[in-house]
Amino acid sequence: MNSSPLIDQLIEAFRCLPGVGPKSAQRMTLHLLERNREGANKLSKALEEAIEHVGNCRECRTFTEEELCRICASHSRNQKLCCVVESPADIFAIEQSGTFRGVYFVLMGHLSPIDGIGPEQLGISQLVDKVQSQDIEELIIACNPTVEGDATAYYIAEQFREANVVVSRIAHGVPVGGELEFVDGGTLSHAFSGRKVMESS
Repeated sequence: MNSSPLIDQLIEAFRCLPGVGPKSAQRMTLHLLERNREGANKLSKALEEAIEHVGNCRECRTFTEEELCRICASHSRNQKLCCVVESPADIFAIEQSGTFRGVYFVLMGHLSPIDGIGPEQLGISQLVDKVQSQDIEELIIACNPTVEGDATAYYIAEQFREANVVVSRIAHGVPVGGELEFVDGGTLSHAFSGRKVMESS
């Protein structure tokens, strides 16, 4: 592009974000330079501080600037109930539902031998230590319903086959308000296999 090297550099920097192509990156760059330089400064400072200070919680591995994240440090959470998720984004989704009051363990990915991601990279040994040292009563596996997610969930469950802990997996199925004709076969299969008995009143 026939613009300044700094503008090209900023456009290219925005392209590191997921789902942002050349046009979107260009739009964001020009918007900040044309209309919102104050916002650009705020974004720059917040990003710099986050990169410098945000690390991983020593208990659950999610992102935090503290040694313990707020969830792990909270006395109002059920420390005996642990939900295993693939990423910090999953914690945000579950927390917004307001239905879970336990703690978490973040794998930061899923098993993928092709990409060189094995049990060590996912912190499985740390999860085993956490369950044993904290006397976790139930481990809820909330991996994504993908081939890799299923393999990861199975591997984790195998690690606790002889342990004195209940291992469960969240149900996957038809979304609330969804119509069956628009639901894919894989989702319907999960919905049938995860069906529950209806209690009569």
